[in-house]
Amino acid sequence: MSTILIIVIAVVVLIVLAVVLLGGKRKRDERDQEKRVEAREHQDQAQLRSTRADKEEAAAKEQHARAERERAEAEERSQTARRERAAAEEHSGQAQELDPDR
Repeated sequence: MSTILIIVIAVVVLIVLAVVLLGGKRKRDERDQEKRVEAREHQDQAQLRSTRADKEEAAAKEQHARAERERAEAEERSQTARRERAAAEEHSGQAQELDPDR
């Protein structure tokens, strides 16, 4: 084999090796970019869902507060009704004591 042929083969091998390595790097870069895009999409979804969760939590707290106010109002009305019933029974008792027909 001549020296020139060996040099040509070595140069061709180096060129093929360089093309393969550059092609592999380019594919890795493309894959990395795709993963970045996918990660960003997931991050956007996470942010959207977090915002929805915050809104739902706020609505639940408001509903709970409203229910608590209504419970307090119902308790207050119940106490008023008990006082009125006690007053009515007292008046009824006084009426029976005062009624000469009884």
